[in-house]
Amino acid sequence: MAISDDFLTRNYARQPVEFVRGDGATLWDADGHEYLDLQTGLAVNSVGHCHPAVVAAIREQATQLIHVGNLFYTDPMVRLAERLASVSGLGEGTRVFFTNSGTEAIEAALKCARKRRRAGKIISVHRGFHGRTYGALSATPQESKQAPFAPLVPGFEAVEPTVDAITAAVDSDTAALVLEPVQGESGVYVLDADVLRAARAACDAHGAALIFDEIQCGLGRTGDLWAWQDSGVVPDAVTVAKALSGGLPIGALIAGPAMADVFEPGDHGSTFAGGPVQCAAGLAVLDVVTDTGLLARVRTAGERMTARLADIPAVREVRGRGFMQAIELDGVDAMALVGRGLQEQRLVLNATSPSTLRLLPPLVITDAQLDDALTRLETLLS
Repeated sequence: MAISDDFLTRNYARQPVEFVRGDGATLWDADGHEYLDLQTGLAVNSVGHCHPAVVAAIREQATQLIHVGNLFYTDPMVRLAERLASVSGLGEGTRVFFTNSGTEAIEAALKCARKRRRAGKIISVHRGFHGRTYGALSATPQESKQAPFAPLVPGFEAVEPTVDAITAAVDSDTAALVLEPVQGESGVYVLDADVLRAARAACDAHGAALIFDEIQCGLGRTGDLWAWQDSGVVPDAVTVAKALSGGLPIGALIAGPAMADVFEPGDHGSTFAGGPVQCAAGLAVLDVVTDTGLLARVRTAGERMTARLADIPAVREVRGRGFMQAIELDGVDAMALVGRGLQEQRLVLNATSPSTLRLLPPLVITDAQLDDALTRLETLLS
């Protein structure tokens, strides 16, 4: 089929490549060219393309039951909720609300926080990204994304991600503070542990909910199952999506004890969320990403990756942790580099700004593939 935008809306800057097959860290286009993937569908394909265990789980479940809705129970839904609550680290009494995406998980978290507190103010931090529906967008303090769709939802306030700014902003009218422990969409900025500790202290002092958005940085991407674990700060709720089902649409609000019992029948819902096929895939993904050996390797390989990136002359800064990294380029157009990388090096990359390249290898990439990908990147930047 010829590549065409004739019947697609024009809100994506798509590259002129049609991918037809994927396996692990490798993609193939319609002409048979082979690529190494350092973008992973924007952090979705963390266990690689078409992971055998995920494919098997999808295939088996699809032959039994695809959809019944949330007025009934299904075994995959109940088991995935139990697994997520168990590995969340949020404590006894944690419950899960399933969604179809990360932005829907954020919407659920915002509604839950406001109902819990009967207070209006939601605080987020600059450089944050939480989604594109109206509530999530209102918590995303990026002018280029918000301005075309104003007026937004009232009651949102954005502050700098610093100890002083957060401490001053959270008060008795605050329903929740929401932030990403590692800010992905803005270019991979790791928030200091002191900032997360200040966030926890401020929320505790005023009864507000602390919500960590782990939609991109969670599920092993940083070398820990959750990015917040490095700081030791436990939130009241976590939002998760992207990597959770290996490519099928899914998301979840994991609500710790302080928020677990806020929703009552009729408060919130979703037609397709928690379907048996995507939950079966999610169980297979969790088997992979909770492996301690895999997580240890992501940490060590991530350190090696950081060192190699720092040695490239065109790179003036490396940010991130594990397999969630960004490089700030000196005198190189990162946006143009994405297209050149596809054509010249068969390398799938992603730019978050004109000077920032974001690198999100699959957690299962081999050492040889990672070295090959970094060599191709060096060649591209030389």
